[in-house]
Amino acid sequence: MLEPAYQADVVIVGAGVAGLSAAHRLTSQGVTVAVLEAAPCVGGRMSTEKVDGFRLDRIGQLLSTAYPELRLAPGLDGLVLRPFAPGVLLHGDGRHHRVDAPAGARSARGALHAVRALASAPRGMPGPRLVTASRRAVSRRATFRVLPGAGQGTVSRAARAAAPLGGAVDQARLGAALTRFSTVPVERLLARPELPAGQSLAARGLPARTIEGFLRPLLAALLCDPALTTSSRCADLALRAFAGGRLCVPEGGAEALPELLAQTLPTGTVHTGVRVTSVSTTSVTTAEHGEIRCRAVLLATDARAAAELLPGLRVPDFHPVTVVHHTTDEPPRTGAALLLDADRGGPVAHTAVISEVDPSRAPSGRALISSTVLGSPPSDLETAVRTHLGRLYGTPTHRWETLAVHHTREAVPAMPAPHDLRRPVRLLAGLYVCGDHRDTSTVQGALHSAHRAATAILKDLGAAGSMHRADPTPTAQAA
Repeated sequence: MLEPAYQADVVIVGAGVAGLSAAHRLTSQGVTVAVLEAAPCVGGRMSTEKVDGFRLDRIGQLLSTAYPELRLAPGLDGLVLRPFAPGVLLHGDGRHHRVDAPAGARSARGALHAVRALASAPRGMPGPRLVTASRRAVSRRATFRVLPGAGQGTVSRAARAAAPLGGAVDQARLGAALTRFSTVPVERLLARPELPAGQSLAARGLPARTIEGFLRPLLAALLCDPALTTSSRCADLALRAFAGGRLCVPEGGAEALPELLAQTLPTGTVHTGVRVTSVSTTSVTTAEHGEIRCRAVLLATDARAAAELLPGLRVPDFHPVTVVHHTTDEPPRTGAALLLDADRGGPVAHTAVISEVDPSRAPSGRALISSTVLGSPPSDLETAVRTHLGRLYGTPTHRWETLAVHHTREAVPAMPAPHDLRRPVRLLAGLYVCGDHRDTSTVQGALHSAHRAATAILKDLGAAGSMHRADPTPTAQAA
């Protein structure tokens, strides 16, 4: 229980991954921190529901082993990541087509070394462990395989040419483009002209079939944006992460990441069930414990909650996400692949037998299939999703049991062009804000904004004299 007279150097409002990560960076430098969370548990939108031995993510954003902050953020060295099969599995023209992205290393040997280094980082080096069924390296050049559908034999050359990726020349061009993405410096990506992601795809020099059949469904899944209005710079970062790493999920559910961060903070740092009603540069006021005095305040809530405490902050639009979880005792034979619909012939943007990726998410003998619907869901969601999944997996779904349907209206902050990927985290000395709405709307963006905010706080706390003497109050436009 938090005492009314409790004082700390920094009070962090919000115990999502951004707030918890910032707390780690501050406490590691000897700064006393109190993290206040209104909900009864940590995690924010990274939450997992437990039903009859299943672990069901409410939003289920995709992570990448190429996210730098998963290695750099303190407190995450015990995180276990479960990777999907390399690349993605496309369903188009009634068949499955596998796209294996480049590994992002200079060679297959370099890719293997990178995976091993990530899996066996020394205890003193923060970074998650990557758990794979096989450590076979993926070559730097992207590869493509057409897999026969149910009951089909060898796929003919004509069928291969009709794949969503186009013919051999088109596939080679795509492989070269992904390889370039995996190695280009981030600064160069951020310096490129900015357009809506959907419009920028035409400038890639790739055939329309490859764009429509692969890049559009892939980016929609990575950005949670089916219309691809997202800034092309954010889309380029997403493609760079896809080309340079492996898509993955935390073992045990999305909540594993914030729970690990909370558990590895000093005892007494995190306080749940504490609702903050107002903030200033030197204190926060809570509904339960009155005023808590401090030297600095960091708002690490979602964008809407932050704007309620600081009305000058802008509230972005959001992308709604619906996740439908099914179980069956006869799983589809797609293994640990992330399955995308190249034809976009139904509401499901992407789906996976997630228990093949992370066996801890389902009890023994049962399969968990998790499917994501982007945008506003159809009125007949259950029927539409089952019908679509039947086509995607090539198997009857009428006997699948629905475990849960999670609809989150404000799941992911929108990042339309133009979008500032480095929105200010320092509003004035003593008052800071972080979260995915200040960076990119990914776990990487949330963690990176926390990194920036903690750096700014440490700089101000170390400054001589008062932190608050000569700082003008920011205007609403500046925020």
